[in-house]
Amino acid sequence: MEIIAVSKSARVAPRKVRLVADAIRKLSIEDALMALSVLKNRGGEPLKKTLKSAIANALANKNLKQEELRIKMIDVLEAPAYKRFHASTRGRAHPYKRKGSHVKIVLTEKEEAK
Repeated sequence: MEIIAVSKSARVAPRKVRLVADAIRKLSIEDALMALSVLKNRGGEPLKKTLKSAIANALANKNLKQEELRIKMIDVLEAPAYKRFHASTRGRAHPYKRKGSHVKIVLTEKEEAK
């Protein structure tokens, strides 16, 4: 049984979120939450919110306990970028993009819990 939580258009670049996602991908739920609460990386905040949402979905909708869950997949995709301009000399404008990311976390039951 899979429990899915999706966070769309988080205003953090996908590269920053992927760095943190790679760090917590193989951890247990408790260890991942502990690591995300201690990390000072900006990419950890959308992951923490999405992981808590997935746990809440499992508790409320599937009547599972937090100890019975494990992380199956963390997927970080690019969201549409906001296009902005930075004022420059001689009346010119330099364009840049404010990148965003979509975060998807899939949880499953542990095998020994079945």
